[in-house]
Amino acid sequence: MSFTWTAHRFSGGALALDVANSVVLRFDPRRRIDRFADGAAIEGFAEAANLHGAEKTRFGTLAPIGPERQASLIDLREATDRHFRAQIRSEDRPGLLADLLEAIAAILRRPSERCDYIALDVATAHSALSLAANPEPDRLKICPNCEWLFLDRSRNRSRTWCDMAVCGNRTKAKRHYRRNKEETQP
Repeated sequence: MSFTWTAHRFSGGALALDVANSVVLRFDPRRRIDRFADGAAIEGFAEAANLHGAEKTRFGTLAPIGPERQASLIDLREATDRHFRAQIRSEDRPGLLADLLEAIAAILRRPSERCDYIALDVATAHSALSLAANPEPDRLKICPNCEWLFLDRSRNRSRTWCDMAVCGNRTKAKRHYRRNKEETQP
């Protein structure tokens, strides 16, 4: 199956959230899709993040990572998702922050290669650390349609969906369909 990293896949507003959102339908075991299951997709993600990612100017050019570093990126992805999802839902699970910080540290402890690019896993670790230190946790939200994590950067914190053009339109179309169906029934 062919897959393309489109701009919609970078609706999280932070690299760490976009990485966490690489699992589609996370809570539906039958339909769950892990876009990072294929190592080549991780390389494609780094390239697409350079075009579409919200933090592309912050990190500069992201470099793909080799197979030996992909497991630690997956560990960081899962720790990021668990921690911020619990934070948004106001669940008191203090061990999740420790798990997140350990996943970040595991990546940042590795010796860095000197080059003009920052590795995807290192940039993701920095992004997750910035989110964890974020003084405005109420800006973190979960999309009610796809359940992706995203940052609400709207002035009045009223953003509802990760991407209005996709999830917002789907929700509004479902509501319109139901309303029209109810009106036409005798």
